Amino acid sequence: MKPRIRPVIGLLAATAPLLALTVTPAVAQPATAGAAHVSAALRGDVLPAVGHSVRTGQVATDQRITVAVSLAQRDTAGLDAFLARVTDPQSPDYQHYLTVDQFAQRFGAAPETVSKVSDYLRSQGLQVGAVTANRLTVQATGTAAQVQKAFGTSLATYRDGHDGRTFFANTSAPVLPADIASVVTDVSGLNNYAKYTHFSSRAATPDAASPDAAAKAPTGLNPTTARAAYNLTSSINAGYTGKGSTVALLEFSAFQQSNIATYDNYFKLKPSTPTVVNAGGGTSDLSGQDEVELDIEVVQALAPGATIKVYEAPNSDAGETAVYAQLVSDDVPVVSISWGTYEAGETPSNRVAVDADLKEAAAQGQSVYAASGDSGSDDAGNGGTSVDFPAADPYVTGTGGTTLKTGSGGTWSSEAAWSGSGGGVSSYFDTPSYQSPVNHGTYRTVPDVAAAADPATGWAIYTQGSWAEIGGTSAAAPNWAAFTAVYDSEAKAKGKPSFGFANSRIYSLAESSAYNSAFHDVKTGNNGAYKAGTGYDEVTGWGSYNGGNFLKAELG
Repeated sequence: MKPRIRPVIGLLAATAPLLALTVTPAVAQPATAGAAHVSAALRGDVLPAVGHSVRTGQVATDQRITVAVSLAQRDTAGLDAFLARVTDPQSPDYQHYLTVDQFAQRFGAAPETVSKVSDYLRSQGLQVGAVTANRLTVQATGTAAQVQKAFGTSLATYRDGHDGRTFFANTSAPVLPADIASVVTDVSGLNNYAKYTHFSSRAATPDAASPDAAAKAPTGLNPTTARAAYNLTSSINAGYTGKGSTVALLEFSAFQQSNIATYDNYFKLKPSTPTVVNAGGGTSDLSGQDEVELDIEVVQALAPGATIKVYEAPNSDAGETAVYAQLVSDDVPVVSISWGTYEAGETPSNRVAVDADLKEAAAQGQSVYAASGDSGSDDAGNGGTSVDFPAADPYVTGTGGTTLKTGSGGTWSSEAAWSGSGGGVSSYFDTPSYQSPVNHGTYRTVPDVAAAADPATGWAIYTQGSWAEIGGTSAAAPNWAAFTAVYDSEAKAKGKPSFGFANSRIYSLAESSAYNSAFHDVKTGNNGAYKAGTGYDEVTGWGSYNGGNFLKAELG
């Protein structure tokens, strides 16, 4: 597999700066006092929202700012070649994944590069914090005045012309000495614009708070019916509950454990308590708690034995950089992401930095699922066609949505494409090799798979003190993540490899004679510009999984 980012991102050869550089004969803030250095601007590191916002002032010079500096990977050609082999079922290197330390040694920044960048940041008065295990992200903190000096830009305050929110952002691309800029791909933290949206949708207003609110679950999928619908009951009963596997949930909001406990008690589940991992300082914001609680409860319903780690980060580009870097440095085997933004809403430099982490995840055999969005074929909402990031990244399994109908005992009856299922054609990522048999175009298409997402056939979820029926592609991503945890627990018991990089396994099985038994092919419905049909399509990908048959086809 050799997916690559289109040149618009500015991805250059490994020996050159990873971002397109604008070199000017100016004196930048030097790494050593008194020395004149040619400066270089990191093109593509200005927030798109600045273009439609009104400038209202300047950030106070003493305001504390935390930044994350992303470093270029070494030997990107070698990494692409390794990924092609490790994800190719026909290669002798198939699924011979790397550890975090092995990845850092081969493809992380050299120790001297980390030291050079860290020394420069310190020379500008910044306090240098942790360096991630892959040696690709350096954290630093200082005042706004120090940050502006270090990165050669100004930090201004703005009011968004579309929704009225207030935020701060850099007014121009960061400028660094050329020898520093040549090894830096992105500087995040120069704005605090909350850009990520979660994709959960309610079918109905939650029950009003009342003494017996916790005792009344609404209609919707629950542990028993969901396992029946996706043919996991036998696996769960056989003890393949996800035990021994860890599922990481990437979140830009906090949650309340009391709601999770109520859900578990009602359905008589006894999972381990989710643990919180703070990335980029974490967050106490509860505005998206229904999303987080949906994710947790779906995983607990389908994989009650799995360990759940909730990675919480601020909803900003700094939080984004921190949480992805943490996930790959921790090498969590299964990752579910229910937050995203339309592709063009991501700065090119952020896209490069996140893609680098996702490449590492694939090299390490991490299974990463991301909701494809709830806006159909128009993710940007501008009347055109667009897709969501990170689901569009070729190292992520984009997860679309269906309308699920069940029969007696909750067994699967049929699935149709949900109209909100995000899908279409990427504007930035080339068609990866695993997708070439079903995509003959230049750019990657999404989603890759799907699962129940229509709020009208959603999940019974306890959140914010009451029950609600919730859907969205946010329910589909943790559904697939939970199934992967079940797969991994059975694979371990049978002495077989874990799921690993998901798209390699999914496309290989889907293109085999086992497709019609291992998957539920979704053939009807549309998301606006695209229609579901036989086999792969840009609304539901390959469809949803038939758990028992999928496991039998792969694990025997």
